[in-house]
Amino acid sequence: MAFTRATGKHRRPSRLTRRSANMAGVAALATTGVIGGLTSPALAADSDISADAAHAVQDTGLTQAIVIGDSLADQIAAQADQQKRAAVKAEAARKAEAERKAEAKRKAEAKAKAEAEARAKKEREERAAKERAAREAERKRLGGYTLPVAGSVVTTGYKTGGNLWSSGSHSGVDFRAASGSSVVAVGAGTVVEAGWGGAYGNNIVIRMNDGTYTQYGHLSSLGVSVGQSVASGQQIGLSGSTGNSTGPHLHFEARTSPEYGSDMDPVAYLRAHGVNV
Repeated sequence: MAFTRATGKHRRPSRLTRRSANMAGVAALATTGVIGGLTSPALAADSDISADAAHAVQDTGLTQAIVIGDSLADQIAAQADQQKRAAVKAEAARKAEAERKAEAKRKAEAKAKAEAEARAKKEREERAAKERAAREAERKRLGGYTLPVAGSVVTTGYKTGGNLWSSGSHSGVDFRAASGSSVVAVGAGTVVEAGWGGAYGNNIVIRMNDGTYTQYGHLSSLGVSVGQSVASGQQIGLSGSTGNSTGPHLHFEARTSPEYGSDMDPVAYLRAHGVNV
């Protein structure tokens, strides 16, 4: 069985014409048992079989075929387009997630860098503060003054009279000190004399950094030598009773020069430098 159209009519039949032709072709195929086994409800109910397929259904003695119509092709195309859009959407989501992770990584790295820089800055500041404190402590140590014998007191005052001194009076002060007590420089300076000093016994004279001089007499031993620089509080010897002495103590003088006779009040001198005497 064949379907024909008028000679010269090459225009595609209308949808209604295609539907009629399709239905007729399906009926014809059904009489031959070709589509008796088709089970698809969509094809059985409303399948747009093309007009060309309708013309192709002829009594040729061969198995007759059905060409899928426009409706199913449209469905397939729509499904393909939907899948394509889904793939594009999935790719966009993947890229967005990758960008989100990259941005999170950049932020984490920037945060870690900022924290490391903050720690380094804090460490630099703490180190600088410690260095300043150390310099200040050293400055105070070098520039500060202290008692020549820690915790001692004056037992014989300045200008005390008596025949114990050739000049008739005491040219310094005596600090109480048991034999072998540590004697320190009252301030920073340079040793200009270290050795036997006659009536002073073993003695040390230091030129202080402010240009004045201090003397330490009756020592049992000396711990420094001429030309040596000393710091405030540095041990220079041990107390004793050498020279013109009636017992262990430290004879301390403050002078304007290294020579005998240039003495000044040692207590006033120490107090002027902040020492509590």
